[in-house]
Amino acid sequence: MKVLVTGASGFFGSHIAEQLANAGHDVRVLVRESSDRTFLQDFPHEAAIGDVSDPDSLPGAVEGVDGVVHAAGLVKARSEADFAAVNGVGTANLLAAIAQSAPDLKRFVYVSSLTAHGPGSDGLPRPLDAPSAPVSAYGRTKLLGEIATQQSSLANRSVILRMPVIYGPRDPAMVPFFQSARFRLAPLLTGGHNQISVVYVDDAVSAVIGTLTSEADVIGKIYTPEDGRSHTWRDILAAIEEFLGSSALRIYVPRIGFDSAAFATEVFGRIFRRPVIFTRDKVREMAQAAWVCSSQTLKQDVGWEARVDLTEGARRAGQWYRDHKWI
Repeated sequence: MKVLVTGASGFFGSHIAEQLANAGHDVRVLVRESSDRTFLQDFPHEAAIGDVSDPDSLPGAVEGVDGVVHAAGLVKARSEADFAAVNGVGTANLLAAIAQSAPDLKRFVYVSSLTAHGPGSDGLPRPLDAPSAPVSAYGRTKLLGEIATQQSSLANRSVILRMPVIYGPRDPAMVPFFQSARFRLAPLLTGGHNQISVVYVDDAVSAVIGTLTSEADVIGKIYTPEDGRSHTWRDILAAIEEFLGSSALRIYVPRIGFDSAAFATEVFGRIFRRPVIFTRDKVREMAQAAWVCSSQTLKQDVGWEARVDLTEGARRAGQWYRDHKWI
């Protein structure tokens, strides 16, 4: 299968592209001229220069492919409009290019986020057909990407994967947690009892490839891969501590403390005109009681099942960070 992967220079996209290539698929990656291609060096692929926010760059990138995995997206931006330009409009641009230049495409997989659907309050997964209620700019604009997918002419060839927290090697987002634990200090928002679903990156990739290549009835469906357990931030900290072989002092920090720190990083971003990921909007996401999902329908339809638990996943991620001197 010839597959285009967007967002392939990033954490998750690079794993998708690499594992597709290792499985024998013909991989094309969409990258900008300025993209850091460090994670793309160890497997065969074809590079297409383009950007989902530039419609004119997309027809050539999608021409001749059998499948598209759309993993590109902004996780930090200076404004909601900037988020929307990539996560919402960029997705619509890509779908339009496929309709124009790859009319015989077999499968389109949109990598969305649990934040597009919204948090729960009772610790149980929100029904997939419950009205979406995102609480952040990132979530709202990932929802725009879902809507664009569902309303496009490719809706009858599309699958949406709403991902919870994905972690593993190459992930910069988890580095601060490892660094904090290494220095034996662990500030926890409202005590760290919030419930979350997580999935190790290799398992998340297998969900992508499974829905991309499956002959089962997956079209038009939304799936939520997760490792089979509901965790808390304290559980994640404990897994990191087990890898490090040391314990960190748990510090209860009220919401106002996190909001104040986030405001300081926002000011830094404004001064230097650069996006920052730790914002009050991100704190709003983190403060929700539960971000929990279920992979039951994915298991039923595709036979997918997570293979890496949190303890082993934290060990693999930590070892990669250590080997590459990220911690």
